[in-house]
Amino acid sequence: MKKTIDLNGKTILVTGGAGFIGSNLILRLLGQLAGGTIINLDSMTDYTPLDIKQWRLGKIEESAAASPVDYTFIQGNIADKSCVEEIFARWKPAVVVNLAAQAGVRYSIDHPDTYIESNLIGFYNILEACRHSYDGGESGVEHLVYASSSSVYGGNKKVPFSTEDKVDNPVSLYAATKKSNELLAHAYSKLYNIPSTGLRFFTVYGPGGRSDMFYFSATNTLVKGGTIKIFNYGNCKRDFTYVDDIVTGIHLVMQGAPERKTDQDGLPVPPYAVYNIGGGTPENLLDYVRTLQEELVDAGVLPADYDFESHRELVPMQPGDVPVTYADSAKLEADYGFRPTIGIREGLRNFARWYKSYYC
Repeated sequence: MKKTIDLNGKTILVTGGAGFIGSNLILRLLGQLAGGTIINLDSMTDYTPLDIKQWRLGKIEESAAASPVDYTFIQGNIADKSCVEEIFARWKPAVVVNLAAQAGVRYSIDHPDTYIESNLIGFYNILEACRHSYDGGESGVEHLVYASSSSVYGGNKKVPFSTEDKVDNPVSLYAATKKSNELLAHAYSKLYNIPSTGLRFFTVYGPGGRSDMFYFSATNTLVKGGTIKIFNYGNCKRDFTYVDDIVTGIHLVMQGAPERKTDQDGLPVPPYAVYNIGGGTPENLLDYVRTLQEELVDAGVLPADYDFESHRELVPMQPGDVPVTYADSAKLEADYGFRPTIGIREGLRNFARWYKSYYC
């Protein structure tokens, strides 16, 4: 059972709000809520180019100027406990959406410190702040929603991936930190009765996205006349999910928190849930690349006579990668009536047109 939360009039904290998903979520909330307060906390690291993050923040500022919702941006790091505590003490958020994290599978191989700092210490600080939001009889946080990842499934050979599957064998540090988030959230939900929902995202893409994601980095490489590497010789399937579908899922989940209940022993039954958000239609990587190429030409990013064959190389699988990702989103559909629907043709077309307008 879910407890319905009316977001109108509420104070909502979104961490990572200058990021790809976070900025799009804030834009959705600013456009749909009739009132309330949104706090955007982001550390503004340069993992994604800062000019793109500033562009995202600019879009938010434009939307906020025309919205009845109060909006505040704070540059700060969730790994800074005092920063998180000050925000909770001042604004007392009712809903927290934690999207701040160090992303990327391959980057975690050479830069483990950043993952421990943001994904473990930072998430712990958020959980502690949620815990203490109930001090002194305060109503506190009504719902904590946080980003997990399809990476937690590791080399799972059973498809589609279900949230009922065991995910105890991560193949990257990034995956291990995201699984750790789920375990920590479960413990805090049990101990302190914090309603929490984790969302396992499947390969999110779209306009203004993360520059390290394949579709974006491949475009940058092709524009410069370089050669793109297609891993596992193209024998990969990915469940690509367009960012608007991800945001719709988050928005719906925010409004339905796991219900608080008491067990026979008098202790809380953990108000805790985890969902996949993925399209449920894995695409062959070579087909995905072909569609991207066609849309880049159609948008005028690349010339019609571009020789793609000479600008791509089939290479072996990289450490930390998996050959297939495939979401079973039946649980999300059953509880919230939603399943992602936007296909790669439409999504990549929107990206190509954005890229043309932003760079060209």
